[in-house]
Amino acid sequence: MGMVEDQQYVYPSVNMEQCKSRVAVPPPQPFLKSLQGSLKETFFPDDPLRQFKNQPRSRKVILGLQYFFPFLEWAPKYSLEFLKSDLIAGVTIASLAIPQGISYAKLANLPPVLGLYSSLVPPLVYAMMGSSRDLAVGTVAVASLLTGSMLSTVVNPTKDPKLFLHLAFTATLVAGVFQTSLGLLRLGFIVDFLSHAAIVGFMGGAATVVCLQQLKGIFGLTHFTQSTDLIDVMHSVFSQEHQWRWESVVLGCCFLFFLLLTRLFSKRKPKLFWISAMAPLTSVILGSLLVYLTHAEKHGIQVIGYLKKGINPPSFGDFVFVSPYFPVALKTGIITGVIAMAEGIAVGRSFAMFKNYNIDGNKEMIAFGMMNIFGSCTSCYLTTGPFSRSAVNYNAGCKTAVSNIVMSVAVMITLLFLTPLFYYTPLVVLSSIIISAMLGLIDYEAAIHLLKIDKFDFIVCMSAYIGVVFGSVETGLVVAVAFSVLRLLLFVARPRTFVMGNVPNSISYRSIDQYPAAQTVPGILILEIGAPIFFANATYLRDRILRWIDEEYDRLKSSGETNLYYVILDMSAVGSIDTSGINMFEELKKIMDRRDLKLVLANPGGEVMKKLQRSKVVELLGEEWIHLTVGEAVGACRYMLHTFKPKSTPKSMGDQLETCNNV
Repeated sequence: MGMVEDQQYVYPSVNMEQCKSRVAVPPPQPFLKSLQGSLKETFFPDDPLRQFKNQPRSRKVILGLQYFFPFLEWAPKYSLEFLKSDLIAGVTIASLAIPQGISYAKLANLPPVLGLYSSLVPPLVYAMMGSSRDLAVGTVAVASLLTGSMLSTVVNPTKDPKLFLHLAFTATLVAGVFQTSLGLLRLGFIVDFLSHAAIVGFMGGAATVVCLQQLKGIFGLTHFTQSTDLIDVMHSVFSQEHQWRWESVVLGCCFLFFLLLTRLFSKRKPKLFWISAMAPLTSVILGSLLVYLTHAEKHGIQVIGYLKKGINPPSFGDFVFVSPYFPVALKTGIITGVIAMAEGIAVGRSFAMFKNYNIDGNKEMIAFGMMNIFGSCTSCYLTTGPFSRSAVNYNAGCKTAVSNIVMSVAVMITLLFLTPLFYYTPLVVLSSIIISAMLGLIDYEAAIHLLKIDKFDFIVCMSAYIGVVFGSVETGLVVAVAFSVLRLLLFVARPRTFVMGNVPNSISYRSIDQYPAAQTVPGILILEIGAPIFFANATYLRDRILRWIDEEYDRLKSSGETNLYYVILDMSAVGSIDTSGINMFEELKKIMDRRDLKLVLANPGGEVMKKLQRSKVVELLGEEWIHLTVGEAVGACRYMLHTFKPKSTPKSMGDQLETCNNV
């Protein structure tokens, strides 16, 4: 790093303006007011109550109802043109929801008709309470797989299907109560602990596991492992090689090829999105006709069988709250609730961004929670806003949540009149539908993007993926959360510190790593602290600052340059400090005094200055050694270096600089 020659300096003269440029301490605030401000920023960063200010009581009541029931806001403005668009979108997503609902219910080890039930009631609830115009509500593969695999640890769905079904309703109720509570308590920020990299890896791993589970249907196997990891699934497949049905394999591969081909075609020609959207229902119809005409069910092709006619029966009396079943339902509900909530909010925000409107995450959690609570009481299992269905809804030109109502009506008609038509639907077609949908969730392009931009994020992504594929979905989720929290702790507990120098031909001071041409100042070490200072990083920062000083001494000794007299800490990024941070400064001051060094602070924030003054650290350092900017701090240190020749220590010069305050 370069050194600035002495003759290049322009030393500031001592004047009143310079002496008055001291860092101000904010006026004291009552504790309750300060606490209120902190709580508001934590739980109400979007200030949802702002719309109620200066409004008459009647208007406040209307606004309050609109907040919890957003349909009251857009319903009065609804037009015939909107209805036309929503009818087309609703029918389109219904054609996708019906086969997907049946498929995902089988994935959860539940009766197929439950997939249709879950596309009837929850969409109606969301249409009234949801804030997204584009989200299409329904069951999702990952939550279905989790529900089936976790509940299977205590109840065998084949031997005791009724108890298993009641546990699924209980888990859905738990998920709904959990989601609603988070929304009402404004705790939506908890979802943010799942980083983007962790979600990419987890969703990719879960999609891979779901695809592996469909090998049972593709190969026509009747017995299959309850485990979800790659090794057990592969062992289960190849240990039953003698039971493979070639008819099922051929049929499955043909329909899978058809579904992937239509998806590729629609991707290249977005205006023809409906071809891909209609492909699953077309596959169900063609597969059912083929089985019916050839009597393939008598030759090893498994079919859905009888589906009960009629709309959702009540299930509010079927919940299980006894041990040892309820603890598993509780765990399943919380885990699936978090995953469904994270996916639904992320999908809703993505499409809201495309149409330039905002959705409230906490309001969405309340809507998801209420639709799962109502769903659990009407024979539904966990629902959210899946990406595939919402993408079809968006591309179909939906205008409001009425498209969900149209979809629900279409599902109701199916339940009342059309369920017998699904009797001959082959299970292998459902497996093909699930695999084609899941392949879209394995976002390898995002993983490659992470590798190029941030290697640690890529490690987080792959760890979550490997945890799901080789362990279990729960293991992968734990790994994803653990690595996300670890990344956060690394940022906070090990903040970056940089040596700063003067950028040539400017008054700016920047990191010499970022700006190699930046020149350090003789006799002065300038360090930037890149995070708030508190108990988790105070000791590290003290040791790291001292190490920077030792390294600077070694560099000066080897180059024979000017000795070190001042250490300036740029506090611009230090938004807050706690008592551990205060103690760190006190210890640092004592150590520097023993080394004949002077500690100088630049640009500490208001909260930091308030605590430094209360703790007497300002008096300990000396108010004259706290400056507004790094430039001012460097100017004062240069002035001292060239006005008062240091004998062995700049310590005694602090008293001499006091004359500046008396000019």
